[in-house]
Amino acid sequence: MEHCDFAAIEALLRRHGFHFSKSMGQNFLIDASVPAAIAEASEAGEGNGVLEIGPGIGALSHELCRRAGRVVAVELDKALLPILDETMANFDNFEVVSADILKTDIPALVREKLTGLTPIVCANLPYNITTPAITALLESKCFESITVLVQKEVAERLCAAPGRRECFQPQPKVTSAVLRAEVRKTPPVVVEDEKFFFRVVYAAFALRRKTIVNSLMTGFGSQLTKEQVTGAVVSADLAPTVRGEKLGLEEFARLARALAERLPA
Repeated sequence: MEHCDFAAIEALLRRHGFHFSKSMGQNFLIDASVPAAIAEASEAGEGNGVLEIGPGIGALSHELCRRAGRVVAVELDKALLPILDETMANFDNFEVVSADILKTDIPALVREKLTGLTPIVCANLPYNITTPAITALLESKCFESITVLVQKEVAERLCAAPGRRECFQPQPKVTSAVLRAEVRKTPPVVVEDEKFFFRVVYAAFALRRKTIVNSLMTGFGSQLTKEQVTGAVVSADLAPTVRGEKLGLEEFARLARALAERLPA
């Protein structure tokens, strides 16, 4: 079957009684040039094991299997499993795992399924899980690179180029862009407690239009007084009126250290 032929896709979905799920953020690629371009951007080769998330009917999977040593696709919608069995039947280097990527032990999955290969990610991410999925992938520290199709607004923050809505069925109400990130082998800043560092970052962005002090109070108000939070901000050489979105990694590292010193034992 031609994975990006609109009539063939409609016939396939009808035959399997498939209906799109808004709650799962499903939009299948129907422009043949797009999955090829995404796979090309990932630089997947025979030495790579690719983790794909939300394979849909296999348009991107098809392109990845042509390039990579192995492709493991995680799919939440069980209704798509028999469809993928049909569309990906010609590829013995493809496997679909029925699971929720947000509840999956990613390092364990990579160890089990992609042993002996250099793991990378390439996916047309469901729009409704973009941020938590990218966060989980980065926190797993398993991958050499992550290449994903995401909403333009997300990609713009990381300087990516936009795509077009007409490449999907059904057409999403957003514009898309391909984002490829090469994962650093060593972190750009050294922190004593990585979990605590990210707790500070998340708190700082909880109220993006508020000052850093007010934002941090949402995450640390039960442990620290406003005066203590303000003191930590000042001791980190930051203005109490600055917003979290203005801070760089070095500044967040200093702020995390200052806050940690003030937490009760």
